[in-house]
Amino acid sequence: MPPKARRLAALLFAFSVMSYFDRTIMSIAGPRILAEFHLTETQLGMVYSAFLASYAFLMIPAGYLADRIGPRKALTLMAVGSGLFTALTALGGQPWLTDLIGLVPGFMLMRLALGLFTAPLYPAAARLNANWFTAESRSRVQGIVASGAGLGGAISPFLFSWMIGQYGWRTSFLIAGAATILLGAIWQVSVEDSPTPSAPAEQVPWRQLLTNRDLNLLTIGFMAVDYFEYIFFFWSFYYFGQIRKLSESETALYTTYMMLAWLVMTPIGGWLSDRLVHQYGIRKGLRTVAIGGLALSATLLFAGAHTDSPGLAVTFMSLALGFASCADVTFWAATINIAGKHSGTAAGVMNSGGNLGGFIAPMLTPWIAERLGWSAGLYFGSAVALIGLAVWLFIDPAKSLTDSPS
Repeated sequence: MPPKARRLAALLFAFSVMSYFDRTIMSIAGPRILAEFHLTETQLGMVYSAFLASYAFLMIPAGYLADRIGPRKALTLMAVGSGLFTALTALGGQPWLTDLIGLVPGFMLMRLALGLFTAPLYPAAARLNANWFTAESRSRVQGIVASGAGLGGAISPFLFSWMIGQYGWRTSFLIAGAATILLGAIWQVSVEDSPTPSAPAEQVPWRQLLTNRDLNLLTIGFMAVDYFEYIFFFWSFYYFGQIRKLSESETALYTTYMMLAWLVMTPIGGWLSDRLVHQYGIRKGLRTVAIGGLALSATLLFAGAHTDSPGLAVTFMSLALGFASCADVTFWAATINIAGKHSGTAAGVMNSGGNLGGFIAPMLTPWIAERLGWSAGLYFGSAVALIGLAVWLFIDPAKSLTDSPS
């Protein structure tokens, strides 16, 4: 990999780390905010899902933006805006804001704005992947980028818990926002849109994209995968601390284990996908990793929810998230291969569907838990993962838009 490409991949990894740190720290601060303001679990779930509402809704426009103005500018905007509204989360619960729009809506407003500015991240990364890398290395690069989510989620329980203890939750949000803006400044002066002079942006073939059978199936499947994954991102800290009744240090440690599984297994999934693509072709290579990863994920989450042992629960659930992350990579690689120079928009389409599933999970999981118990909420997540598996029986990622009839 040339030095410029390595630098690009490293900075995309860093963006992914910071983004997942910013989006998951609300779940770390969540129990304190819940106690301080006497919120219910469902109200806290609404705050969590507010980020995903705007993030999912604006995913297609964000992908289109990356294709039109270039992924470099789109990601600079992402960093500055998301850093700003991470910092402004500190305003949540302030009397003047609560009097103006209400307590829960005040927190939701900041999370909605954070989702809006975060939306370009992965569509723009997909377009850069298409610009800089070949089909036989895209899964590996996507694995590196996505593994940043695991590192961001892994360090947030300990680091943000420590920050809250030292500075309080409000100042901690300010620090996280400032770090994100600094990273955006580094990005702006360090990267280019492509290794060759960029061609003028072409008109997006909306009809081809929105009616493409394989892209639609990928979108449905990714909705199921994100539903599965976002249960872990938003409720694992609460689940181990409040439902399993573990200590705060054990809860932080177990949550970190799960995110470390994501960190380690995502690039493994990307590496394995590229090896299988090289050996057996795009269709069979990606399908094998996707189906195998999701089958294991569904089984392991079910086992983790069923066992009474906290140690076994975290082992099974960590592996469940890890194997889901392996499958996650294949959806992005398939979308990039199908869409080519329109990868930003196509990734926006797929990821908007994915985050619709992610939007539902933080609210539906506690809703099921209130009525049937937390094990039932996790069992349902296992069933949803199987939908993500099933779509791969019908997807052909080797067939690009240019191969499809107009």
